[in-house]
This record gives sequence, structure tokens and C-alpha cells, in this order.
Amino acid sequence: MSVSTLAAAPSVCAPLPVLGRDVTVPLVTGGEVAYAALDYAASAPALQRVWDDVAAYAPYYGSVHRGAGYLSQLSTDLFENARRTVAAFLDCRPDDQLVFTRSTTDSLNLLAAALPDDCQVFVFETEHHAALLPWRTARVTCLDAPRSPRQAVETLERALADRDPHGPALVCVTGASNVTGELWPVRELADTAHAHGARIVLDAAQLAPHHPVSVRDLDVDWVAFSGHKLYAPFGSGVLAGRADWLREAEPYLAGGGASRTVTRRADGGVDVRWHDGAARHEAGSPNVIGAYAIASACTALTEAGFDTLVAREEHLIRTVRDGLADVPEVRFLSLFGDDAPRVGVLSFVVEGWNSSHFAAALSAEYGIGVRDGLFCAHPLVRTLLGSDPQSQGECGAPEAAPGEKSLNAVRVSFGAGTPDEHVERFVRAVRELVRDGARWSYRTVDGRCVPDTSA
Repeated sequence: MSVSTLAAAPSVCAPLPVLGRDVTVPLVTGGEVAYAALDYAASAPALQRVWDDVAAYAPYYGSVHRGAGYLSQLSTDLFENARRTVAAFLDCRPDDQLVFTRSTTDSLNLLAAALPDDCQVFVFETEHHAALLPWRTARVTCLDAPRSPRQAVETLERALADRDPHGPALVCVTGASNVTGELWPVRELADTAHAHGARIVLDAAQLAPHHPVSVRDLDVDWVAFSGHKLYAPFGSGVLAGRADWLREAEPYLAGGGASRTVTRRADGGVDVRWHDGAARHEAGSPNVIGAYAIASACTALTEAGFDTLVAREEHLIRTVRDGLADVPEVRFLSLFGDDAPRVGVLSFVVEGWNSSHFAAALSAEYGIGVRDGLFCAHPLVRTLLGSDPQSQGECGAPEAAPGEKSLNAVRVSFGAGTPDEHVERFVRAVRELVRDGARWSYRTVDGRCVPDTSA
């Protein structure tokens, strides 16, 4: 498909309004251009609706759960209503518990701190580090990267069949890869886990912004995600699911809010009775604005309709894949194959280019923001790249591990707020860079490839 054909392709629907859509950035070659934010997988821009809701609440800001004044009570109601809104968005079970955290990473570390003694954790090497690394006090089995959804289920089945059937076990799995965008067979993995007496937690950081997530339909025990990937500002996240492990664990943080009563002992120490509900793991003054922002984003996405959002995103994915199909130097990374269902996340390498150099040229010469590197999923990207040669290019090649070639990739990602023009500009830019090379020279500064402005 030619670029002119891409430009003529009709939109499925209009993008949702987001902050930053009118921001212009300078080009190293001269002039300015509207910034094309194509790094949604790292942080999606906040929805204008979310920002407006937060701004409307800001004058009424007050302490939560502790104040008798009107603003404190209003803020408390807002905070708890946000909890109910997010629980409904996730289709939680009536007895599930929803804890507000700082991020997906924080949520999974909270769950890791609540694991029963001698718990065994099963996690694929394909996970983001937020899901791969928190389980330091557990017995961890790291599973090889599967090459199909069926192989993922079969791999987990074999691993669980060999485990000690009498101890607790937890499976941690992503809903959509932050590297390839591919959807994982979450329900089938949950069925497999439960058949072997294990529980399962879903890392929905990349899934929740793009597809509906139903705790009940997927039959997962917990789900974790971040607000900043769901079109809300930084600093808020969610862990929702079974209450028992959370209720029986020591508080994630000790302090006000988590404690029900604190009394002095005769020996000079203190005795504490902790809360049993979500407050047990929400010590300190909560991030009421962050919680409200997540709830606002959940409401906005629900009202927009995921069927509409998915259709638009599939249109944008086709624009990229079809627009670069006749560029043999570009190779997309995939575990399950090019036709596997995915969200708007695509990673690739370009023959003859170091990925850091390519990403720098996209930014400096075209005003396009993408991500390059290993995407906090080092084992997965290394598996996908294997022994593929990576040209050093002009600059930016990261240091490789001993005995390993320089491995990195470019990731383009988009979502509900992405205009067609941004994706079409990306396709044109990739084609031009592959055909003509960069128009500017670049150098390495602090490990990053940047335009050389010394001349």
C-alpha cells in the first residue's frame, strides 16, 4: 500500500481529545511541527475529560478519611466512589478488594509482599520487569517464551503439573505484551492455574487501556494496572482481586490509615490492630486526585465504547503494517506471528540502523516520539532478537552484556487519542529514513543518540 493510499484511507472514528494534541516541537532541520506522541505503551497522554474533571475537583481538595469538615467529607466520598467506579470498570466480584497504589509495579510488589509462606510463583520470561522481578521472597519458576497461545497454556500446564501440589502457588501473566502488543490467552491460563490449585494475577497495564477487562469473565484472582497508561496522570495504580491473602498479610506500609487502634504497652512498646479492608495497604494520606483521575478515565473509556476504540486501533495497526509491508529492511518482532491479535504496540528493527539512532532521527527530523531499547522486558527482547546483527550506526548503540551483541529495538505505540496523521507521518518517516538515510549527523551523549549541534 502506498503512502498516498494510506492518507486517503477513512478513519474508523475520531480520536478522543487528549492533552498535548496541539503541542509543537522544533525540528533540527528547521521549523516546527505538531508533536506525534507515539509512545503510549510507556505513558499515554491524559484525556482532556480526565484533566477537566480533576481541575473541577481541585478547589474542593481536602484530607481523606480523617476530617469532619465539608471538604474532607466530600473528598472521602469522591475517593470511595472512585474505588467503586474502578471496581465496576473491572467487573470485580462482590467480595473482591480494590487497593489504590502508585503503579502496576507498586501493585505487584504489594501482592508479592502478601504471598503466603513457601509460595511458588510461575512467570514467563516474556513479562515486563514489573511482573518479572517482585517475587524475590518466593520460589520462582521462570518459563520459556512460548511461540503460540496454545504453547503458552501447554508450558504452564507442564510446569504446574510438576509442582508441589500442597503448597500455595501463583501465576503471573500479562494480558498484552508491552513489546509486541500481542494478546495472551488469559482465560485459558487462568483455567489451567485453577485446575492445579494455583492462583493467577493479570498484569493489565497494556490491556486495560485498549480492551475491556472483566475479572469475572477472565476468572483471574487479581488484576493490576497503572493510571498513566490509562489516560490518567502519573502516580496512581490499582490492585484488585481476592481479599484473603491481602487481609492476612502484614500491611504493605505501616502508618496512619492502615491502623485501626494503637495502644502503649507497659514495656514501652506499642500494640497495633490493623484494618482488614483496603485501608490495610493504603497507609498515609491517599492520592485522592490520582484515584479520581483513574475513575474518570474508566468512565470516559466506557462511555466511548471499547468496540469503537478497538476498531479504530485495528485501523491504525493496519496503517502501520500495510504501509511498511514492502520495506524489507523493517522487521517487526512477534512471538505468536504477524496475524496474532494485538493492541496498538509494535516493535521492530531496521536493517543497517542501530535502533537508538533510528528513534533519534524520527524525533529530531520528524517530530515523532517513539521508544527504543529493551523496554523493561530484557529477556523477551533478547529472545526475539536472538543473534540478529545490530549495526552500530552512527551512534547510540547501548553497551552489550559480555559475549552479547548490541541488542535493541524501536517501539511505536498508540491508542484512543492518536490522530491518523501521526501514524501516517510515522510510516512516511520510516520509509524516507530507510530509503534516504538521516539528513543530520548524530552523536552519543550519556548513552543516548542525539543530534550533533556542534557544527
